[in-house]
Amino acid sequence: MPEQLRFAVLGPVRGWRGPDEVDLGTPKQRAVLAILLLGEGGQVPVDALVDAVWGTGSPGSAVSSLRTYVHRLRRLLGPLAILSVRDGYQMHTSPESLDLAAFRDLVARGDRARRDNDAKTAARYLNDALAHWQGTALAGIRGEYAQAQRERLGRLRLSALEASLTVRLELGEHADAARELAALVAEHPLDERFREMLMLALYRSGRQAEALATYKEARAVLADELGVDPGPELRQMFERILRADAGLIATPTPAHPDAPAPDQPTPAQLPADLPAFVGRAAQLAQLDLLLPGNGEVPTTIVVSAIAGMAGVGKSTFAVHWAHHVSSRFPDGQLYIDLRGFDPAGLPVSPDRALRTLLESLGADPQSLPQDADALVACYRTRLAGRRVLLLLDNARDAQQVRPLLPASPGCLVIVTSRNRLSGLIATDGACPVHLDVLSVAEARDFLERRLGADRVAAEPTAVDEIIELCARLPLALSIAAARALTCSGFPLASLAGELADGQNRLDAFNMPDTATDVRAVFSWSYHALTPAAARLFRLIALHPGPDTSLAAAASLAGLTVAHTHQLLTELTHAHLMDEPVPGRYAAHDLLRTYAGELARASDTPEEHHTARVRVLDHYLHSAHRAGRAYSPDRPAIVLPALSRGVRAEEFAPEPGHSGPAAAWFDAERAVLVAAIRTAAAHGLDTHTWQLAWAVGQYLDRKGLWHDLEATQHIAMEAAERLGDLRAQAHVHQGLARAATDLGRVDEARNRMERAVELFTAEGDVTACAESIRALSRAAERQGDLEAALSHAQQSLALHRAASHSALTAAALNAVGWCHTLLGQHQQALDHCQEALTIRELPDRPYLQADVWDSIGLAQHHLGRYTQAVASYEQALVFFREVGVAYAEAGTLRRLGDTYHAVGRVASAREAWAEALAILERLGHTDAEVVRAKLTGLTENRPCN
Repeated sequence: MPEQLRFAVLGPVRGWRGPDEVDLGTPKQRAVLAILLLGEGGQVPVDALVDAVWGTGSPGSAVSSLRTYVHRLRRLLGPLAILSVRDGYQMHTSPESLDLAAFRDLVARGDRARRDNDAKTAARYLNDALAHWQGTALAGIRGEYAQAQRERLGRLRLSALEASLTVRLELGEHADAARELAALVAEHPLDERFREMLMLALYRSGRQAEALATYKEARAVLADELGVDPGPELRQMFERILRADAGLIATPTPAHPDAPAPDQPTPAQLPADLPAFVGRAAQLAQLDLLLPGNGEVPTTIVVSAIAGMAGVGKSTFAVHWAHHVSSRFPDGQLYIDLRGFDPAGLPVSPDRALRTLLESLGADPQSLPQDADALVACYRTRLAGRRVLLLLDNARDAQQVRPLLPASPGCLVIVTSRNRLSGLIATDGACPVHLDVLSVAEARDFLERRLGADRVAAEPTAVDEIIELCARLPLALSIAAARALTCSGFPLASLAGELADGQNRLDAFNMPDTATDVRAVFSWSYHALTPAAARLFRLIALHPGPDTSLAAAASLAGLTVAHTHQLLTELTHAHLMDEPVPGRYAAHDLLRTYAGELARASDTPEEHHTARVRVLDHYLHSAHRAGRAYSPDRPAIVLPALSRGVRAEEFAPEPGHSGPAAAWFDAERAVLVAAIRTAAAHGLDTHTWQLAWAVGQYLDRKGLWHDLEATQHIAMEAAERLGDLRAQAHVHQGLARAATDLGRVDEARNRMERAVELFTAEGDVTACAESIRALSRAAERQGDLEAALSHAQQSLALHRAASHSALTAAALNAVGWCHTLLGQHQQALDHCQEALTIRELPDRPYLQADVWDSIGLAQHHLGRYTQAVASYEQALVFFREVGVAYAEAGTLRRLGDTYHAVGRVASAREAWAEALAILERLGHTDAEVVRAKLTGLTENRPCN
């Protein structure tokens, strides 16, 4: 029996085989092991491992080095310690083999004991859990990823400490708990929860004066470090101690969190809570009543503003309460902005939202089904039995939200919207909470927290005027406070006067009970900008997507990147833009509306057109370069020259489909689709079809075939308006790819035949040859194998004549494949083995995979089954490396055929089952063929 392997990550990364510690090798090798262990039994993709170990600037040799480290670790730990799974690696872990898993298991046991009111057992489990910590997690592992994981694990430890100390207070261990809490407060001086517990422990130990002193110290530290006062919970504890509240002596009712150990790293996506959050006490209390200590958590809470009012603070309120209750949802907190009222683009579709959420829950994006109902089912299955908090921000309507509602009663969904979402309330049992503007007292408290109590008290009349003129709207008050802080030497009366004099108004904020609106407040910040920053703010209204990168903003403005960064910094400081993630900038939709009004009033249509062309040039040239980086053999198109001032992105070649180019596409996907629509709407037809061409390969490889089809249809309309036959040929290619993968093969063949016809007329030999090769595949799917071979041979002749080596290899493979389908297996092998000799092939992993797959099929039919299995396994290595799930499923299907032919029934079943799982997730019609194989499988032959 092999010796038990054990690992530790809650301290230095260490490993043991039985009683003996194993030398885990170099720091990077230890880092690879640590990252796999942190997957806690889940698959870790190769590209994620590379990014985690080397960071974003990984060397070209990173993948090769990674494989070396994995090989060495397998030699140290055993061949089955690290499994190769799809395009990554996996280590199975358990509480017996990994200290992190043991920690989670013990914390979960402690939580269950608390729910059963067994405080002593809970304390034992929690203390045992904390004993697994042997210092700083991942000690000795360097890099940004390791630091982020250290911080995440540290938060888990603090949560367990909080639970442990809470239980000990329930058990009456006040003096001992006070000593530990004092040390925790010294270590985490801004964490109010530990100060609150310390005050309680001191009070229960008869040390009331020290408890009050702890509060005074907290108030001083928070004021000095953050410029804020203690939160309501800490203030309430102070007041209860002051009046010697008898309830503080009673043992609190045990909390009932439910924290099962997650299979994936726990998502924690909530935006940061606002330190100076004030007011809404009644609404917060109303929500708290929906989460009783016993019973189920409601599945949906709707947070909506009266009359659809914007700027009332729905998102801030929702985020604040979500943080308040997040500990009750230990399986994660998810956040998505549904952009229901984005003035620059379409709302996020339910399909796109589901895919984003599923990816956050650990799903492989390329394995997700295409069918909408199947996608919903996959999402609800992922959430079944888990306690997850989901914050859906800025919803448009109930139809957008309904597919995103989990079926599990342990989940909580918070929805914010300008609409009341009455259908969701009536049909789905959502609990409405309506937000109005702040009360006068809350608005004053708001300004005190932002400006300081002394400054507010010094000018009470001016403060009352500002509150009235801002209509007690939180967004307006926030901008007013920012203006007052920026001009700290100005009296508040002068700022109130500026607001009262504002003449221009945002029509959406007309309110019958007040003579003011927010446009005047916006104008303060706008008129204080430098001319260059004011111009950039106006131009942001022309940007096609929900957010922008620095380079895109520079292109929009026609300025250098360095200058644009200065201007964006000025805009964020003025609260006219935000930087929600590093390097990406966004403006509140009301501010975009305001920017659009200013742009129409201040700039000419010609200036708008020039800026719009610049930013579309940026996305067109950047997408073209990114596409060429990971698909260098794709026939290129001729782009218009870059407009002056455009800052297009640069990418190094990366034919394995990972790295900066793919990451750029991932980050810009929503913007690129919006850019195609924007170009079409403004008559920029060349930009329209070329943008669709540039992003098409990415959408196809990602399995986003509906997006591919939609953008290509927009491109076809543009190409037809231009009368550009070459453009129409390219779009027919794109539409044919989408139709093929969506199961409409007749349409695909017709479109590809039209593409061949047009490319032939245009004299584009390479594009014509590639279209003929694609036509071969369409004919094969129709069962017309003679035509398929003829098309493949035509493609090969054209590529050989053009001396394009890599595409010649692809065509050789296509000819070989067709020969095998026609029963000419030796001819197939000859062509495919010739493809293996092409010099460029080692740099084309996807093409290598295709060739090995074809060789495997020919070897199978020649009765060389052992060789066929080896060839298929080689193909699977490459397909998993590039991450093309449909191709992987095809190879698994054929591998199962070979296993079945030699009587290895169990292996055949395993391969076919894996293929079926992939095809079902993709919603592909080939799933029925594989399902029939499994149904008809009989174990009537001996296994090898």
